[in-house]
Amino acid sequence: MKLFETAVIVFFLNIPFGYWRDNVKKFSIDWALAIHIPVPVVVGLRFLFGLGFAFITYPILVGAFFTGQLAGSSLHKWWKKNLEVPATSCLACDLIKMAGLSSSDK
Repeated sequence: MKLFETAVIVFFLNIPFGYWRDNVKKFSIDWALAIHIPVPVVVGLRFLFGLGFAFITYPILVGAFFTGQLAGSSLHKWWKKNLEVPATSCLACDLIKMAGLSSSDK
């Protein structure tokens, strides 16, 4: 059960990074950072949940990692195509703008 919980956390952790990655030039520094910044967090989660580095954990967590990246990238593409609020590289900022809670609206 710890492996499943960790995979879900890894998936959701990577959505904002995939969102960011979709809005930057491929193979740029920002692109590489969007992929690699979550890696130490995933390693930390392995230790936190006591998973270690057993072989079975790799395909599951790597799958969750890249599925989260893909979901974030797809969300960014969808946002640009379907919403009136312009998409930036920051999912949280875009969600705040969408909700009308940004300080610039006051």
